[in-house]
Formats: sequence, structure tokens, C-alpha cells
Amino acid sequence: MENFADYILSEKDLISKMEIEYYLSKKQPIFFNKSVIFKTEIARLFINYMDIEVDKNMVLTACLLCNCKKVDNPQKLGKLKTYAKEGAEYLKSIGFDDKICKVCEEVNRYSESMPREKESDILELVDNYGGMLLDREERIGFKPDEALVLLEHRNLKDKYNRYLETFIAFINEIEQIEIEDKIKTTPMKELVRIHNLSKDVKQFIRKIAYDFEPKIDKEIYKKRNEIEKRILEDNINPNRALFSAETTRKIMGHIITEDKISKTNEE
Repeated sequence: MENFADYILSEKDLISKMEIEYYLSKKQPIFFNKSVIFKTEIARLFINYMDIEVDKNMVLTACLLCNCKKVDNPQKLGKLKTYAKEGAEYLKSIGFDDKICKVCEEVNRYSESMPREKESDILELVDNYGGMLLDREERIGFKPDEALVLLEHRNLKDKYNRYLETFIAFINEIEQIEIEDKIKTTPMKELVRIHNLSKDVKQFIRKIAYDFEPKIDKEIYKKRNEIEKRILEDNINPNRALFSAETTRKIMGHIITEDKISKTNEE
């Protein structure tokens, strides 16, 4: 008989995963609010835009579930250090395997689980960065560039996260994309805006599905094409040396597939 873990992992569409967890949260005492959707959408953009080589389905499922035992109460400070481990234990009880439970436990570092999974580093980044963009009772949300500075120099200071530099490059690159609606804005600012305007989780999911994702994915596709075009122009310039894939990745902040490089060299 299929358990919940098999059910949500077999669903590849992220919006459908969000809906599945929404209905689970109505039956089980798990934490699921707009911030969970918000952070998961940042993870989706990061993995897609930077071509991160991970099991995308597993990572996004983990993003939706890793805070399942979080308590949205600033007075219960002790829960801050235990909710990730408690969440991992809960997920294990409903059928998730050891790998995804370990990834969820490592969304923060309080359990001191080592060695850390690479997928956990993605969860840590989006959990920290996404949280800083949103308003709290004690402060308003930080701007995308301010949150990036705090992420690097405060939250993750003296901590090794294998994707930190890649994530910084991603935010710097994606925030150069302009989205035109009633006003000009950027992807992260637009995501914050619709989060704040959505009255509940269901409305936020609809806005993500029908407004934000189609709009931003179109702009990202255009941006990536522009980057690849510039790289191709550089590569066919007889007065300029060809870059390796690794050097191109560092310069452009964008991973070029081996097939694309191969095709360029053949030309």
C-alpha cells in the first residue's frame, strides 16, 4: 500500500506537491504557511537557473517538509534547536527514507549532523535567505542585497556551505532581471510582494502557479539565452581564447552544458 512519502515523491509537479502538503496540514499537526511556499520557490529558481546537479524532486519535497515541526512562536526559543530533528523523526514515521530525513534535519546545524548532505546546503541557504526577506513581528524584511550580505557575513560566517558562492552569484544575476507589470520590479521583490498580498496559503499557491512562475520563467529563459549568445560570440572571436567550462561558469555565473560547449567547438 502506498504511503504518504511515496505519494508526494511520485508527484513531480511542484504546485501539486504544495497542494498535497496543504491538505496534509489540515489533517496533521504540521507547520505549513506561506513562508514554506516562499522558500521552496526560491529553491526551485536556484536549482533551475544555476543547473544544480541534485535530485530536484527530492530537494523540493524536502523544502516543503523540513519545517514540519517548526513552532511559529518567538517565545518558544527552545524549539528552535529541536524542530528540525523532531521533523526528521516525524517524516521517518510516515515513510520517508533515511536520506531525505537526514537532509531535512540538516536544514539548520543544531543537531550537529555530519557529514552534511549536499542537498542540505541548499535547504540551509533558502531557509536563511528567504526568512530574512520576509517581515517578522520584531522587524521588517530585508532587501534582497541586504539579506545576501547578512547571509554571508552573519548567518553563515565561519560555516562551510558548498553552494554559498553559487547562491550569491544566482541572486546577483537574477536581481538584474526586470519584471514589468504595473511597476518595474525584480524577481525576489516580486515574490515578496505577492507573498505579502496573499491572504492565505491557497491564494499564494495560485499566484505562484498562474502569475509568478510563468512570468519569471519566461524572463529567466530570455536571460539565459542572452548569456549563451554572449558566450558563443566570445568563443568564435578569433582574437580571444576559448574558455573552459569551469572558467565560463565562474565568469558568467551560469553553467554551460557539455553539449552546448561541444557544439560551439565544432563550429
